[in-house]
Amino acid sequence: MGSSPAPFSDIGKSAKDLLTKDYNFDQKFTLSVVGSTGLGLTANGLKRDEIFIGDVNTLYKSRNTTVDVKVDTYSNVATKVTLSDVLPCTKVALSFRIPDHKSGKLDVQYLHPHAALDSSIGLNPTPLLELSGTIGSKDLSLGAEIGFDTTSSLLTKYNAGISFNKPDFSAALLLMDKGQTLKASYIHAVDSLNGTTVAAELTHRFSTYENSFTLGSSHVIDPFNVVKTRFSDNGKAGLLWQREWRPKSLITVSTEYDSKALNASPKVGLALALKP
Repeated sequence: MGSSPAPFSDIGKSAKDLLTKDYNFDQKFTLSVVGSTGLGLTANGLKRDEIFIGDVNTLYKSRNTTVDVKVDTYSNVATKVTLSDVLPCTKVALSFRIPDHKSGKLDVQYLHPHAALDSSIGLNPTPLLELSGTIGSKDLSLGAEIGFDTTSSLLTKYNAGISFNKPDFSAALLLMDKGQTLKASYIHAVDSLNGTTVAAELTHRFSTYENSFTLGSSHVIDPFNVVKTRFSDNGKAGLLWQREWRPKSLITVSTEYDSKALNASPKVGLALALKP
């Protein structure tokens, strides 16, 4: 399956991850413990202003079955059961939330050497149906996705995209928001030896003729330290420093300055991820 195209949701994902992943302007704590029997436990805590939000996630893996259960501070229970290789090249997932009895959803993914198909349908009397697919290879792929509301018999979304990937760069073009937005992204490993990567994302909205862009970079200072930067046309500049202070345990400090909000202090966030 190494030559299979990526799912539609992965088109443009590499550039987006560099520009957004791990940036956090709250106080966040994560503790992960993985047992030898296939059982994993993760506790998350997030402090935003004066509000604290947390959850405990239990993950159990056994052969081709994965069970994921999450309980949050509001007593909501989210469960997802995933079965791999039910049919050749097929993955099936069933998810639901308690107490929301209308939250049930069935996802099916099929990977072919030259195609990737994903489908999702709500398990309720008036389900929302979503379909997406890509064709091509890992180097060049073309894809689309649609959403259909069975209650109104209307399309809730339709998007299309194309991506071109090479070992040192990736480019993507997405037509989104029912054809109202065009997004182009590019990521390039400038210096693979020193771990320097740059990325850019440009968005054009046809209805308002508005253009926006974000530029970013990632630099591997040494095997334990990574620094990321980003700048947007709206005047916001971000900086991130991440250190692996012990194997698989990370501390991340993020800050963002808004040049258009002169009276506001820069945002600062701290994230601590522990994995004993």
